[in-house]
Formats: sequence, structure tokens, C-alpha cells
Amino acid sequence: MSQLKKREEIEEQFTWAMQDMCSSDEKWEEELEVLKGYVAKYSEFEGKLGSSAQTLCEFLKFEDKVGLACERVYVYANQKLHENMANSKYQDYSAKAQLILVQLSTANAFSEPEILSIPWETIENFLQENEELRLYETILRRLFRSKEHCLSEQEEKIIAKTGEMASASSDIFDMFNDADAKFGQIKGENGELVEVTHGNYTVLMESQNREVRKAAFLAMYKTYTDYGNTLGAMYAANAKQLKFYAEVRNYNSALEMQLFDSNIPVSVYENLIEAVHEYLPAMYKYVNIRKRVLGVDELHMYDVYVPLTKEVDMKISYDKAKEIVTEGLAPMGKEYISHLKEGFENRWIDVYENQGKRSGAYSWGVYGVHPYVLLNYQENLNNVFTLAHEMGHALHSYYSDKTQPYPYAGYKIFVAEVASTCNESLLIRDLLKKCTDKQERIYLLNYFIDQFKGTMFRQTMFAEFEKITHEMCAKGDTLNSNNLCEVYRTLNQLYFGEEMISDNEIAIEWARIPHFYTPFYVYQYATGFAAAIALSGRILELGEQGVADYMKFLTGGCSKDPIELLKLAGVDMTDKKSVRDALAMFADLVDELDSLV
Repeated sequence: MSQLKKREEIEEQFTWAMQDMCSSDEKWEEELEVLKGYVAKYSEFEGKLGSSAQTLCEFLKFEDKVGLACERVYVYANQKLHENMANSKYQDYSAKAQLILVQLSTANAFSEPEILSIPWETIENFLQENEELRLYETILRRLFRSKEHCLSEQEEKIIAKTGEMASASSDIFDMFNDADAKFGQIKGENGELVEVTHGNYTVLMESQNREVRKAAFLAMYKTYTDYGNTLGAMYAANAKQLKFYAEVRNYNSALEMQLFDSNIPVSVYENLIEAVHEYLPAMYKYVNIRKRVLGVDELHMYDVYVPLTKEVDMKISYDKAKEIVTEGLAPMGKEYISHLKEGFENRWIDVYENQGKRSGAYSWGVYGVHPYVLLNYQENLNNVFTLAHEMGHALHSYYSDKTQPYPYAGYKIFVAEVASTCNESLLIRDLLKKCTDKQERIYLLNYFIDQFKGTMFRQTMFAEFEKITHEMCAKGDTLNSNNLCEVYRTLNQLYFGEEMISDNEIAIEWARIPHFYTPFYVYQYATGFAAAIALSGRILELGEQGVADYMKFLTGGCSKDPIELLKLAGVDMTDKKSVRDALAMFADLVDELDSLV
């Protein structure tokens, strides 16, 4: 096994050009000192924001200046750290960047309550008086929309002080899950002892050896079962803190509170669950195909992730991956492709793994500089899709930044996965269209179906679990390991159907999902996936007009609420149709797979 290269051994062309963001570490240190000077400057505005249109405008411009400087300091420090997590210099930079963000946030705590104390009629007069202030009208309207949920200045200070306590359940879970939880050893493919970890669990569950899968499954869930009472108490504590904030801020429910910031109607959440329920028969059919192809008398939960066909021997170099992605995204048009190539050719991407490099993949960056992508590229099809996915994020940021002024450039989480998944959808459709080999087609269909299963179905099941359990908490019902397991077991049986054996161990799966400590977040993966499937379909069907509509969304940033931006692109997420259309595609894919196997 070849040893990983050290960072300095990676060829420059395969590393991101961080100097485009910040010319040197010395320059970064200068920018940090400038930020420190901004902390005291906030006091110059305190108590004066309602005095004139000019003062309010100057403050909002100052906030933009601080925000942009914060981005540069924070993102540079952390991206440099991600090149090698063991680098003590950038560990120090990252800690300093985090500290200055906290100091600036504390210094700015007065501003929202103070602005909200200004009568809206006065704000309207200010907007008439000051042309520069009109840039911030949408921001001010969004802020005043939350006024009924804001408390007095003194109460807000008390609420702010509860923050550390409120995050305790999440912090304790992270410590348990990432540091303390151990899952023991099992016998691997060749009889060797393998320690089960979070990192290798997915690989073990994809093993063609069923005994390996079963052993890994039992080892993983034994640990969570052993600590079930403790984990149940953690989950309950997190639900209670959310219930507290929802009640004191006058929301009808914790769900409504979590959706409020992006102005997402609760009906969008409920419609997703209802639509997925309608298409559960297609999931049951897929489960039945899986049982048949694997040739087992009983299909267990440890049989869910193993590929239905051995991976097609597709060793794909990084250069070839760029070609495949470029061809797959051709329907987006020459202009989009030119920026995709710009990213490929101008070191937007940190390509290969090296010693100490952060795992996984992401797109990140700062306003005014091209986006960056972190990869750990391996020569397989999965990584080709990762490249398409992350460049979808990157070009979404590129177009939003290019089109929108700074206050409206950043897009909301609700739409964050749309552009990335749309790219994946265009790519897989292109590969399926060109595919002539039966085994390769089965492999591609299985891959795409499993994307649906993991996103549309699994994340919606998680969302339904959260809805049920947080409603139980709101009613004053006790949440403990036993009743959380009962809710989860029932949902698992509903989503997978009678052909699947819902092993006792799966009932505790809720206990290992970190996203549950950011409640009502995961549904956005499913809605984003559904929107992306709909949009990629429109692009292929309508051609230039479909792309033109999509670009209205891609360039929109947060200038409009997420639902409105998607409507511009031709997708209405308040209607079940988009979710149903995506699920109908899933059903068609399952039917085709059934005919081939």
C-alpha cells in the first residue's frame, strides 16, 4: 500500500490557489488586526441607529465591511488548516479567527433589538430619504417580520446567556459519538480483525460478504443500545431546549420556529412526508428486487447498502473525470461550461488526499474571490459525481456573488443542495443515455436509485421521526429510549415494507444521527433533491429556456426567499407536484432495473 504524500509533495496544479484570497500569512495577520479594531467601533453606533437615515445606513454598510473581513479571515484560516489538520500554525489561526467572530458578535448584540425599536413608519421615511439605504430594504423587512418573536432588550440578553447551556446536549452527543463511542472488532473479508469505526462502517456495509455486513451492523448498534438510556436523555434534552425557545418566542411549534428564518411554510414539510408516503410502494418494489438479486430468504437491514452488481471496472483518472463532468453538464450551455472550465484550469480545486488533509469534500470561499472546492479524489465513478456535485455548489456561489451585492449573495440552506444535485442529475442522465453495456447500466441505475433512497426516502423518514417526537415533547409526553425506539421501529417498517426484516437493532438508529441535534434540518436534503430532479428535467426538456429559468435561481443569492427563487426557475415547492414528479422518476428507474435483473 503506497503511503500518502505529504502536503508539500503534491504538485501545485492539483492544489487550490489560496493566494487568490489572501496573498500571504503576513497579510492575513494584518487583516486580523484590522478586525480587532472593529470591535470597539460598534460602540460608536449604539443608541444612535434610529437617529437618522444616514446613521442607520452607515451602520449597515459598516456591518457589511465587518462581515466581508470576517469571511476572509475565517475562511482563509480554516482552508489552510484543512490542507493539514496537524499544522499547529493554522490551528492557532483558526482559533484566533473563531475568537474574533465571537467578540464581534458580542459587540454587535445591541443592533437588532435597537433597529426593531424604531417604528416601521420611521424606517419607511428613512428609505424615502436615503437612496443608499434602499439597498437594505429587503433585509430590514425580513428583520421586522421577526419582530413578534423578539423579546425586550433585557430578555434578549438573558436568552443570549442561555446559549451555552442550550448547546450542552449537542456538545455531549458529539463528545460521546466522536470520541468515546467504541464499536469493537469484527472479522473482515479475509478473516483479519477489523475495528469498526464511523469512517469504515459504510465500507463494511457495502461488503459482498454478508457475514461481514451482519457483524458490523450488530457491533455498531450494540454500542448505541448499551448507552440507550443516556442517548435518550440527550435527545430529550435537545427537544426540550427547542420547545423552550419556541414557547418564549411565541411560535406555534418548534417546527414553525426552525422554518421561519427562510420563510418556509410548515405545509412544505408536511407535503414532503405525504408525497413520499404515496410512493412507498415503489420503495417496496425496490426492496423486493434487492431481496431477489441478493438471493436471500430474508432481507435484513444490513443488506440495504451492498451494491446489487459488483462495481463496474471504471478506473477514472482526474483528467477523465473533468471530461465526463463537462460532457454531462453540456445542456447547461456554453457560458456555464466556460466557468466550469475556468474552475478546472485556474486552481479552484484542491484535488488529492495528503497526510493530515481534512476528509470528505466541500465548496467554500469568500465574496469577491472565486469559490474553492476541497476534494480527496479517488479514481472511481463515485468521485466523478462528487466533482460534479461540488462544482455545482461552487458555480452557484460564483453566479450569486457575481450578480448580487454582498448583503444578498449568500443563499439559504433550503436551496443549498439544489444546484449540486441538479449537476449530479444531469450527469447520471447523460451517462445512462450513452450507456450500452448491460452491467454498467444496472450499476448506474442502482447508483441513482440509491441516491433517491438515501435522500428522498431516508431523510424524509428522519424528518417524520423528528416531527412526531418533537410533537410528543410539546404535549408533555416523556421522551426516553424505549418510546423513541418504538417510534423509529414503526417508521422503519412503514418505509421499507413487509419484505424487509426490521431487525431489533435498527430501532436505536435514531441515536447515531448527528443531524437530530440541529432539529428540522434534514428535510431540506429531500426537498432540495426533489427540486433538483425537477429542474434538471426542465433543462433537458426546454433547452435554452429551461437554462434561462434556472439561471434566475442560480444568480439570485438570497435576494428573494427560497420558495420564490425556485418559482422563478419553474418549480413550486409549496405544491406536492415537484416532489411527486421526482418520486415518479424513482418509480420508473425501479421498473427499468426490475426489467434488467
